[in-house]
Amino acid sequence: MMRTRPLKVALLGCGVVGSEVARIMTTHADDLAARIGAPVELAGVAVRRPSKVREGVDPSLITTDAMALVKRGDIDVVIEVIGGIEPARALITTAFEHGASVVSANKALLAKDGAALHAVAQEHGRDLYYEAAVAGAIPLVRPLRESLAGDKVNRVLGIVNGTTNFILDKMDSTGAGYSEALDEATALGYAEADPTADVEGFDAAAKAAILAGIAFHTRVRLDDVHREGLTEVTAADIASAKRMGCTVKLLAICERAADGKSVTARVHPAMIPLSHPLASVREAYNAVFVEAEAAGQLMFYGPGAGGSPTASAVLGDLVAVCRNKLNGATGPGESAYTRLPVSPMGDVVTRYHMSLDVADKPGVLAQVATVFAEQGVSIDTVRQQSRNSGSGDEVAIEQGTDGRRAGGGGEASLVVVTHRAPDAALSGTVEALRKLDTVLGVASIMRVEGE
Repeated sequence: MMRTRPLKVALLGCGVVGSEVARIMTTHADDLAARIGAPVELAGVAVRRPSKVREGVDPSLITTDAMALVKRGDIDVVIEVIGGIEPARALITTAFEHGASVVSANKALLAKDGAALHAVAQEHGRDLYYEAAVAGAIPLVRPLRESLAGDKVNRVLGIVNGTTNFILDKMDSTGAGYSEALDEATALGYAEADPTADVEGFDAAAKAAILAGIAFHTRVRLDDVHREGLTEVTAADIASAKRMGCTVKLLAICERAADGKSVTARVHPAMIPLSHPLASVREAYNAVFVEAEAAGQLMFYGPGAGGSPTASAVLGDLVAVCRNKLNGATGPGESAYTRLPVSPMGDVVTRYHMSLDVADKPGVLAQVATVFAEQGVSIDTVRQQSRNSGSGDEVAIEQGTDGRRAGGGGEASLVVVTHRAPDAALSGTVEALRKLDTVLGVASIMRVEGE
């Protein structure tokens, strides 16, 4: 039997996502009530600009005093979609203290203070749900912390930022440079006026911290995540990836060490084989590839941002939290029992793709190969291209040659792909190469993943 007294919801923020949440709550009110077992009522909407017209939102619900709204004793659930650290943190904490559960889409806050917020929620017997914080409409948080709770996740590899995937996809499909692709993303509304959070990897790093914590049942802070953006990726990098049968993606990678005693979390551009499922993710879509011991390989795909997709995830959490409320229960909280340390980037084992500008003369390749050997890094393949003739012909050079290819005294380009090695050794190799007189410059460096 359905309860007649409605569950009251406070909405903090009524922008792109918040306005869609309010609209769907109104237009789908009967369906939501049937799924929950009680009506849900939008009891207040906190905004910064009360004079703005918000279609479908009762003006009498609008307030600029968000703190007073969450302190009301009759609020059952607070939906926080304002973003940022403050005042969101204070508002969520106050909501717990005054008896409300919280649904949030705030990745930055959860990556920074998720453990503390979970502790306050647990102290007051309330729920903290945040499916929308990681990948928009894609069900990911709940599968990791509920559906795979009986399994052991070893790796999470994902495209979790639509802006950067759109940029790289355009560079790959059209041959455009980074700036040109960014301009198109901005014109189409995929990139903000200030795209720093996206293109420098801050957005993806926050999501990686959340995913690693859930997947490995430990605490991973935003500061633990190694972060590199895509602003240095060039059209030449994309072309080189194609020659290897790869494409370039900005990846969030969370891994459990082989011995199971530590984890790593990182965000950076990487080449992945065209055969990998993530390689086919186009435009602004997101996808996350999960590797678990029993379940094997799982792929989650869909729109990772936007008003309606994010609102869908928010409302899914709202239904779950309201059901818990009716049953006098709470859902799963933080699971950080493993307390695994987060290893530095230098401990990560990966492959490198390097493009070197070198003097085109005998013995150069031998010098380069010696540096790799001294650093304990094994070379997989080398490709050499002379710049003298302007022909652009590439000469494949087998590993183990003495490097005494005749040159014309000009410049050449060496593309070296390594076998797997610790990132620290690969970084050391790059530094040693830069000290060689015959290496005129390290044009680009990119990791190779997904093999």
